Amino acid sequence: MIRGPRFSTEAGRLEAFSDGVMAVIITIMVLELRPPDGADLRSLHALIPTFSAYILSFAFIGIYWNNHHHMLRASDGIDGQVMWANLHLLFWLSLAPLTTAWLGRNPFAAVPTALYGFVLLMDAIAFFILQAALLKVNGPDGAFAKAVNADVKGKVSAALYLSGIAIAFFSTIAADAIFVTVAVLWIVPDRRFESVIAKRSDVKKSAGAEGGRTPG
Repeated sequence: MIRGPRFSTEAGRLEAFSDGVMAVIITIMVLELRPPDGADLRSLHALIPTFSAYILSFAFIGIYWNNHHHMLRASDGIDGQVMWANLHLLFWLSLAPLTTAWLGRNPFAAVPTALYGFVLLMDAIAFFILQAALLKVNGPDGAFAKAVNADVKGKVSAALYLSGIAIAFFSTIAADAIFVTVAVLWIVPDRRFESVIAKRSDVKKSAGAEGGRTPG
């Protein structure tokens, strides 16, 4: 028996709320960048670890914002489960300022590095949960389901996070390199949902054209 999509409502308010939360997260992170005490270029050296951690976290927040936007646009709507799953994702993303600041102040310490990787892993898991909730809304046999099932980079990223957490207790530099590698993998926007969005846009345009025709 083929199951149809669940009851859903528009996702506009959820997307706007999520955009606002992610913007606040980035704002909090940048506030951790304190100016150096000195007035020459050498005094900036002390900021390198904190600034590097900020750049990496900024990239990850940007990646989640980008893919979150495309995924919601590709969905037929949202329901209560999606809203809670989205809050779960935002909870883990909201820990980025804490882990970023701790890593920036202790760049060669194992525990801050491992915790940073753990939060990244939980971000990824929360995103998977959100995908699963949206899949229930859209049904298992549509274009959205095909896009979600093609999430190879997501699975690879989770595996890399796990390895980075473990390696952090032996080499923080190697762990950091793994986290940077994951970010580089996602710098190119995820194309899975673009065809779904394009088809939805074409359907809306066709419906609008049909509705605007005057019977002759």
